Amino acid sequence: MKRQLIAAVGVAAMVVGVAACGSSAGTDSTAGGSGDYKGKTLTVWLMDGSAPQAWQDGIKADFESQYPGAKLDIQIQKWDGIGQKVTTALSEGSVDVLEIGNTQTAGYAATGGLADLTPFKADLGGNDWPANLNASAVQDGKQYAAPWYFANRVVIYNKALWTKAGISGTPKTLDEYYADLDKLKAAGVQDPVYLPGEEWYTYFGLVAGNGGGLAKQDGSKWVGNLESPEAKDAFATFRKLQGYSTAPKDKDEATPQQSTLFPKGTIGSMIGLGWEAPAPKDMPADQVGFFPLPGKTADKPSSVFLGGSNLAIAQASKKQALARDFLKIALSDKYEGQMAAAGDVPNKTSLDSLASTDVAKAVVQASANGATTPNIASWANVENDPNPIKGFLAAVLQGADYDSTAKKYDDEITKRLGQSQ
Repeated sequence: MKRQLIAAVGVAAMVVGVAACGSSAGTDSTAGGSGDYKGKTLTVWLMDGSAPQAWQDGIKADFESQYPGAKLDIQIQKWDGIGQKVTTALSEGSVDVLEIGNTQTAGYAATGGLADLTPFKADLGGNDWPANLNASAVQDGKQYAAPWYFANRVVIYNKALWTKAGISGTPKTLDEYYADLDKLKAAGVQDPVYLPGEEWYTYFGLVAGNGGGLAKQDGSKWVGNLESPEAKDAFATFRKLQGYSTAPKDKDEATPQQSTLFPKGTIGSMIGLGWEAPAPKDMPADQVGFFPLPGKTADKPSSVFLGGSNLAIAQASKKQALARDFLKIALSDKYEGQMAAAGDVPNKTSLDSLASTDVAKAVVQASANGATTPNIASWANVENDPNPIKGFLAAVLQGADYDSTAKKYDDEITKRLGQSQ
């Protein structure tokens, strides 16, 4: 299934004006148990491409069976323009439970749009949520959402081209990957790795793997961090990988969409999400392989940007307890297991073994070393167009001086981080 993780992997929407309109919540039962739900309908917003239809059908049947008289209304939303739509719905109380991209959650929490789930975390299974998966659901020490599912980029490779180049097996270190890319190049492969210059998610992972970040906290404020040694070292790796590619230095992975290029047979590998792998109708499944982007040493792969979605309850919802009852089902091993089987990273590591496909196995392996953007409301400003991280990468790849360019874009990132939502 094609996962439309647009906002969830970093295209953050603008979040404004929720706090002033929030209403008191909890008219069904504030105890969190099953109340008298007869005649009540719970409205749940999920994003297009997130939950498989079987997941939706199953959870609706289970919910309405466990809570007789209640109805579940799942409404599928498009990512395009979702920011303003969510803001309006949170203000009006027209949605009870909603899926929110993990880079968006802090913004909605900060404006008062989301219910505080802290007292109910354990009851929802939160004691088993890994810290790196749960980080985006927490704001100022309070639990404002629950981690639902995640996805991250892995190396997708053309097995036929690798075999033709005399490569057997997959690399365990970056140096081994470079050696394989050299063999592909020597064999006449146009793009040993296809890597657009503005594909900042891979760069983010390389920075995180060095123990750094694209921004850092300086006293009470957040500032850009491209000038740091960790970011500069990560850029050297990014530049070397990009040097094996004919992809434009001033475009991202969607311009053109790299998933449409891979099946043409001229790309040895690319770094992408699972849904970007070619469908069997475009390339035989046994000719497509997957592995985590290797790290500097063989003991762990490169760090990755950990994108995904959380489930939250609207503060203005009048059905707080019923909404929590829904979350208990949605976050249960049964339904998290279905997400894992579909190729996603589930919200607890005990379910990782259910990731049975080759791509799911690679994604899960890479996710253990995953990281997210700073969990602050103003981070959304950084990702708004024109994204300064993309501008920085394109400029330096095209010959601009690293240090002075990093300072220029750090100043822009700092400015945006200081702006309110």
